[in-house]
Order: sequence, then structure tokens, then C-alpha cells
Amino acid sequence: MIALLEMTTLTIATIFALAAAAAIHWIFLRMTFRVMRSAAAREVRASADLSRGTVGLTRAFVGHR
Repeated sequence: MIALLEMTTLTIATIFALAAAAAIHWIFLRMTFRVMRSAAAREVRASADLSRGTVGLTRAFVGHR
């Protein structure tokens, strides 16, 4: 009888731990997506100097055809 009670307790504790871990994982996943969404919402503008510098580097390293 005691062995059955211990097995039942262990099973219930394992199920509870599994549910808690799944809930924490779900919360962390939602937080990660929320942080990623706010980071992607920011607008990134390329400066004119950066564009000119990229064009210059491309011209310097591309072989003449």
C-alpha cells in the first residue's frame, strides 16, 4: 500500500513539474517574440556616407570586365 502511495505521489509530482516547466517555457517564448518584435519595429536608416562608401568598395574590388 505504501509503495502504491509513493508511486502515485511521484507520478503526480512529475506531472505537476512537467506542467510548470511547459508554462515557464511558454512564457519565455512569448517574451522572446515580444522583444524580437519591438527590435524589428525600429526603423534603420542608412546614411548617405555609408552608401557612398559601399559603392566605392564595390568598385574597388570588382574586376573590370
